[in-house]
Amino acid sequence: MVMRLDCWVQTGFEQQAMVYQQQLLELGVLVDLHYVETINTKQLKQHDGLLLVVNAEGLSLAANGMRMQPDWVGQLARLKRANHKNELLARACQTERQPVVIDATAGLGHDGLLLAVLGAHVVLVERHPVLFALLTDAHHTASQSAELATVMQRISVVHDDSSRYLASQLQANKRVDVVYLDPMFPKGGHKQAKKQAQVKKEMQILHQLLPDNGTMDLGEYLLPLACQLAARVIVKRPRHAPTLDASIPQHQWTGDACRFDGYFQPELQLKN
Repeated sequence: MVMRLDCWVQTGFEQQAMVYQQQLLELGVLVDLHYVETINTKQLKQHDGLLLVVNAEGLSLAANGMRMQPDWVGQLARLKRANHKNELLARACQTERQPVVIDATAGLGHDGLLLAVLGAHVVLVERHPVLFALLTDAHHTASQSAELATVMQRISVVHDDSSRYLASQLQANKRVDVVYLDPMFPKGGHKQAKKQAQVKKEMQILHQLLPDNGTMDLGEYLLPLACQLAARVIVKRPRHAPTLDASIPQHQWTGDACRFDGYFQPELQLKN
């Protein structure tokens, strides 16, 4: 089924919008451009359903008066404070070793960006064409930033189904240091995730974009593949959520709101 979205384009960004339109068409998404003088929250609330927006901030996705985009440049303040010791994800993925990491559930790419800033080489895998377009736009914008240009050389964005991508790496006899999974809960899932989705605008919009059953994002089917491919598989979960697929991790790093479950395959450890 072909996806079709309206796109509001602010005056002055018509050429940029046509580039996005062509990119999304190649990904199987039909985009209808609508040119407007200004775009504000009141106008967005009046639009029913999902909507793409093109303005000075680039490409974003809107719903219910809220806009979402992977604002990697906007993460700079946090990234400057990050180090191998104060970030649980960095400790779980051993970023001090400059690992090769496949982020198989890329989403908005913020976790992958953090890992790359701390030295990892990251492959962001995203299946949904709209999220992939948002990620590639974020990568392009960050590449123009003097503070992130070098980091972007350590990040690549792949448009593919994660299970297919992991399987293709296995078939090619390739191995990586880490596979990272941050699967979404479906609507009506774990109570903590449900509360968080009510608070975070990104989650509210993502639940509209992705299928109601969430099957493409739950991640159970990814864990066995990941454990064949990587010496370390790190799974992000809400702090009190059950483990993925009732599996038993070898180690857990627990924070205030979330935890990281670690699954280790020493026999797959890459030699430096």
